[in-house]
Order: sequence, then structure tokens, then C-alpha cells
Amino acid sequence: MLQQIVDRRLSGKNKSIGNRERFLRRYRDQIRDAVRKAVSGRSIHDIEQGEDITLPRRDVSEPVFGHGRGGLRETVHPGNQEYVQGDRIARPPGGGAGGSGKGQASPDGMGEDDFVFRITRDEFMQVFFDDLALPRLVRTQLLPDAPEWKTQRAGFVSAGNPASLHVVRSVRTALARRIAMGSEVRRQLREAQAALALAETVDETVGESDRPELGLLEERAVLLKRRLHQIPFLDPLDLRFRNRVRIPQPTAKAAMFCLMDVSGSMDEGRKDIAKRFFILLHLFLRRHYEKTEVIFIRHHTQAAEVNEEEFFRATETGGTVVSSALTLMHQIIQQRYPPSDWNIFGAQASDGDNWYQDSSRCSELLQHKLLPLVRYFAYVQVAGDEQNLWDEYSRLQPTQPAFAMRKITTPADIYPVFRELFKQTVTP
Repeated sequence: MLQQIVDRRLSGKNKSIGNRERFLRRYRDQIRDAVRKAVSGRSIHDIEQGEDITLPRRDVSEPVFGHGRGGLRETVHPGNQEYVQGDRIARPPGGGAGGSGKGQASPDGMGEDDFVFRITRDEFMQVFFDDLALPRLVRTQLLPDAPEWKTQRAGFVSAGNPASLHVVRSVRTALARRIAMGSEVRRQLREAQAALALAETVDETVGESDRPELGLLEERAVLLKRRLHQIPFLDPLDLRFRNRVRIPQPTAKAAMFCLMDVSGSMDEGRKDIAKRFFILLHLFLRRHYEKTEVIFIRHHTQAAEVNEEEFFRATETGGTVVSSALTLMHQIIQQRYPPSDWNIFGAQASDGDNWYQDSSRCSELLQHKLLPLVRYFAYVQVAGDEQNLWDEYSRLQPTQPAFAMRKITTPADIYPVFRELFKQTVTP
């Protein structure tokens, strides 16, 4: 049975969704580079907007077949009033795209500008977060209120959609039915045919009184054959359809802890880099993971759980005690997010300038209390110099596969570091 698919996605005037998607797939690498450059130059509030993408002309040009300059060939040019057969035609002067600079402008030559088009907000975010995923994410439990379903095969049923008809199984069922319904009739037919053959081999001297019995045997054989022919080849009860059932699947519940240093050593430039990183992380989670809770923690000498608005806009500052944020994160996990039910992740951004005696405590908290509970923890230092906190974490990283460290010194580093931390990998 033929199936018809109707695309009801809304598209603007003079736009083709299919052609546009094919174009985006073809120039995926060039568009990704343009998106990366656009993000590094945007403000925090403009990250989610669309973008004008410029593709070099050499990337969008299509190869074509043409005649080479060598060889001999005869052509006819309509309207030719200058040349006759045998004349040698001079090669036309070469031209190219004009440009600015020193020297005289060329009076001839042609060129083409680069191809510019605009991608929408959704297309921008799709390209930006392509091939990214939360590392080591596992499905933990079934949710009774909003479960996830998976459709799988579950044998055959006697009623269903014609498109799900299993021909081989239906014919096999029909064959079994015909054999079962006709077995007794065939047995009786064989007995009647044997009796008829025996009666026909009797000596011709048998009296006329035995002829009626022979006629009855012939009538019975004909009746049994008619009954066999009346058994239908295919009955509606024989039809078998592929059965598919919905099976509830475990859901991956995740909790992401965002820890940001707002101490006095974090100047406005470093805070801006940290906020950009966490905005990207928040957008990534909101777009790809619906059942993910984000916990925002700001800290200086004291740590506090805040909402999204306070996390990105509050101006409170102070000294630096990083362990206060790690301790608060551990307390929240114990109270609200049991690791048996939740995939716990952490992302920490700081300049690494911590109270010296507190850095070793941070390493101990991370190693003995947090890393055994989390699926992944990423530390981002928004400063180029290696501070004491970076040194302590560096000793811890080689033995902890769920712990990653990176540096971000300029806004241009945010995108590659973010992709490196959350690139999609095959995990157990």
C-alpha cells in the first residue's frame, strides 16, 4: 500500500524547506566556522539570534564540463559577419574580479561577490550545538507521569493496518487451515475412491441389482470433491498483521550544577567570559534535554544557590573561598538529587585565584565527595596564568576520567572549549 507524506511545516514566501535543508547540509563546515566566529564577537544577550552567513564564491561554485582549448572542431556561430572558414580566432583577453588597491582600475573583466544568506535562530542553534551531548549520560528510571516510549515488534495479530500485512505468515496460516478443514474430507474421499475401484473390478457377471451401489459410490466421490473445492484458498481469519507495542523506557534525569566565581579578583572581562560559557551551557541543556534541572551557585567567601536572573545579573562580590561552593553542591545533592535516580553534572568557572589553604580542601572535596557522585565535572579557568587552584586540580585529573579542565582567556576560545568539553562520545 502506497503511503503519502504531507509536509505541513510552515515556510516563508518563496522558500523551499527541502532545498534549504539540503543546502545547509552541503555547506555544513563553512556554516559552522561562520557560526563560531559570530559567537565570539557577540554580546551575551545576542547569542540566540540568527546570523548572516557569507560563503566564499569558490565554495559554492559547481564543477561543469566544457570544451578544452586544444583539438580541432568545427562550430557554427549564428549571425557571424566577421569571420569566414579558415580564419584563426584570437584568444579573448582574460578578466577577473576587480578590487581596490594601488594601481589603475581595469576597464574590463568580470567577477562575482561572495554568497550571503541568513540562517534563522533555530538553524543557528542547531549548527552551534551539533554533535554535542552530556558525557556519560545514562537512563536511570521510569517516570510514571511522563514516560518515554519505544515502539517494538511483538508478534502478529489477526487485525491491523493493511500496510502491516505479513503476506508469508497469512499464506502459511491459510495453508494450515485448508489442511485441517480438508483432512477428514480427503480421508472419506480416499475410502470412496477405493470402494469405487473395487466395485469396478468385479466380474461383469454381477447382476444388474448391484449397479445402484456403484452409482451411489460415484455420487459420493463427486460430492466429496465438491466439498474440497469449496474450502476457500484465503479467508479473512487467515490474515496476519505485524504487531507493534509501546514499551516504556527509562528516562535520563539530569541535574547540572553551575558554579561561578564572583570574587573581587574576577574583573568584568573574566566575568563576561564565564557568563558567556554558562549561557551557552544553559541554552544547550534547554534545547537538547527537557528533563534537566539547572542549579545556579554563585560564590565568593560564601556560596549561595540563586535563580537564573541573579546568577547572570547580580553584582555582589567579595573574597575567594571556592570550597564553599563545592560544599554547598554536595549538600544539595544529598538533599534533593540521589545519584541512583539522577545523572549529576557540574561545571565550574573561576580565575583560579583562591585562598591558598583552601585549594587543597577543594581538591579533597572534589576527589572524595563529589566525583564519586557525578557523571562528569568540568572546570574552566578564565585566566591564562596557572593559579594555585589549577595546580591542585591538575594533580587530580590524571586519575579521574570524569573530570576535565580547560582554559579560556578570550571570548574566541569559548566556542572551541565548549565543544571540546561536551563533544559527543560513545560512553558505557
